[in-house]
Amino acid sequence: MNTSVHTNAPVLVADAGIPLREILPWAVFGLIMAALLIYFVGAEQGATSLISGHSVHEFVHDGRHLLGFPCH
Repeated sequence: MNTSVHTNAPVLVADAGIPLREILPWAVFGLIMAALLIYFVGAEQGATSLISGHSVHEFVHDGRHLLGFPCH
């Protein structure tokens, strides 16, 4: 005769979260990408232009107006 008791009760495990050392590289990458996006939409083809010509300006032209950056 088997006297052991089996239950199907869920086992609660504490969530440890995501360690900072795993999030930090992605956060830095996201920050760099956001800064580059703001630069190209807001400042490129101005006094701090890195690329000559108007190709970048024309590519982000609608984004400038959407975000409120003046361009003409």
